[in-house]
Amino acid sequence: MKRFSSLFGLEEGNAQRRISQERYFMKHGFVYSLLLVLLFMTVSTAQPLQSQKAPNFSLKTSDNITVELAKLKGKVVIVNFWATWCPPCRAEIPDFIKVYNAYKSKGLEFVGIALDDDGWSKVKPFIEINKINYPIVLGNVDVVQQYGEIKIVPTTFFINKQGLIVYRQVGMLTRKILEKKLKALLK
Repeated sequence: MKRFSSLFGLEEGNAQRRISQERYFMKHGFVYSLLLVLLFMTVSTAQPLQSQKAPNFSLKTSDNITVELAKLKGKVVIVNFWATWCPPCRAEIPDFIKVYNAYKSKGLEFVGIALDDDGWSKVKPFIEINKINYPIVLGNVDVVQQYGEIKIVPTTFFINKQGLIVYRQVGMLTRKILEKKLKALLK
C-alpha cells in the first residue's frame, strides 16, 4: 500500500535530502525570484497616449471622504495605482509627496489607488507612517478594468485639465519625469 508521502518523494530515506533541497531553494530560489520580479517591476514603460477620456471613479478615503474623478476636472490629476507591498511603489511615494507640495497650488491633484488585498488594515498605517499628504483610496476590480486591466504596479496616469488621459507610466516614476510632464500640463 502506497503512502501519500511516497507520492511526493518523502520516503524515509529521501526525506532528509528533500528537506535540505527545499531549504536551499527557499533560501536561494526565493532571493533570485524576488530579484527578477523587482527587475521586471522597475523596468518602466512610458507611453504617451492618444488622448482618451479618463474613466470616472468614486472611491472613499480612510476618512470616508469620497474622491470622484469627475469633480477634479479643471485640474491636472495624477492617478497612481500602487500597493504597500510593492518596493517601486514605496520608493516613488516620497517624490510624489514633494511634487504634490510644490504643485498643488498650481492646479495639481494626486489620487493614489491602493490595490492591497488586506484593504485599510495595511494601507491606513502605511499612509500615517509615510505622512502621505494626497488622497489615497482603495481600488476595486471595476476601476482596475476601466483603466485597462492594471497588471503591474505602480502604474500612473496623467490626466489633463479637460479630463483626458495623456500619458501612462508603467513602473516606477522618477521625480524628473514627473515634473517634466507636469510642467507641460500645468501651463
